[in-house]
Amino acid sequence: MVWPPVLPRIPLDDLGLRTRHLLALPAGIGADEVEVLAISRFPSARWERLPGAEPDRAAGRGRSSAPVEPGVLRVSRLSTLTGPYAVDQAEAVSLGLPAQTAVVYDAACPRERGAKPYPGGDRDGLKRAFPDAMPIREEERVLLWLVAAARRLGGAVRTGEHGVVLHPDVDGTIDLTLYSSRWLEPDEALAVVQRAVPRARLAMDGTPWAGPATDAGRRALAGIMGTGLPERGGSGLSAALAQHGVQDERERERLVAEALAYDAAMLADPPPREGFGAIVDLGVDGLVALEVGAEEILPPLLRDLPWTRAGAVAYRVRWEPSDVDELELERPSFAHKVARGRAIPPMQAIVRELHAAVGGEIADAAEFLVAPEDL
Repeated sequence: MVWPPVLPRIPLDDLGLRTRHLLALPAGIGADEVEVLAISRFPSARWERLPGAEPDRAAGRGRSSAPVEPGVLRVSRLSTLTGPYAVDQAEAVSLGLPAQTAVVYDAACPRERGAKPYPGGDRDGLKRAFPDAMPIREEERVLLWLVAAARRLGGAVRTGEHGVVLHPDVDGTIDLTLYSSRWLEPDEALAVVQRAVPRARLAMDGTPWAGPATDAGRRALAGIMGTGLPERGGSGLSAALAQHGVQDERERERLVAEALAYDAAMLADPPPREGFGAIVDLGVDGLVALEVGAEEILPPLLRDLPWTRAGAVAYRVRWEPSDVDELELERPSFAHKVARGRAIPPMQAIVRELHAAVGGEIADAAEFLVAPEDL
């Protein structure tokens, strides 16, 4: 074959093509990039037939003008992705795809539909594409991945028998998460974040716990034993124990003493902090929140690595606009897009600084990995 390989043309005469889901991508997106995104969502994804092997350029042998066979990428037991197919502008338009589409992948998966879509947000556009019955199970998983891949790669998705084309906004989801084996204490994390955005502050305000309420046990007994219970927490607890079948007074005293001693110990030596947060107030553009905590459920590509087998520390950087409802709109307002565009630079700067401090891997909202140099 020639190099670079000549892609096969999309089979427009295949009647089934227009009833399946299609992933449309612009020029310059290689099959290896699609494969990585597939493995990111479906860990067992593999090529059953490669799109074409690179020839021996030095020897210059084995070349022909015949197009290579489309690859077949099995993403799960029941679903495959066939391609890439080459399309020209006329072919793309005939399918309702963007005119700049250069390659198309044909997704074959079970047709599984459930109930009509519920009212509410439709960021991915699936409710618009399937107004009568929403995809469920395998079909839903494949479609959500197709939309996420199109968003990441600047492409589009043609959905099934109705031919509705989805154009997911590349910046539709801007939240990022850094997974690391290193824990930063709140003050340490704040210092790192302030290197990117000096006005950041810790968000740890709250009401310190001072032990059980003085009326503990009284509210549950209201109307049963009257209002003559003592007002101290221990006495209220004793009355509650009596109501729940602990009739021996000495046993109640022992249980109350143990409970109060445990409360006192927790107040004197509280358990280690398991999470905290920091925020950056963006004014009319909303706020950026950093949420830090342990995470056991990791993106597929990070599971079973030596440093993630016991979980990892997740540094989540998310944007909260002034109107949070717009986050779930397929086509948010111009003001929302402007605010989002202004929120992206400080968010990416925070993640870069955190990565420089603790290392690890960065993932976007779809759990696709992101290189630090791409931020």
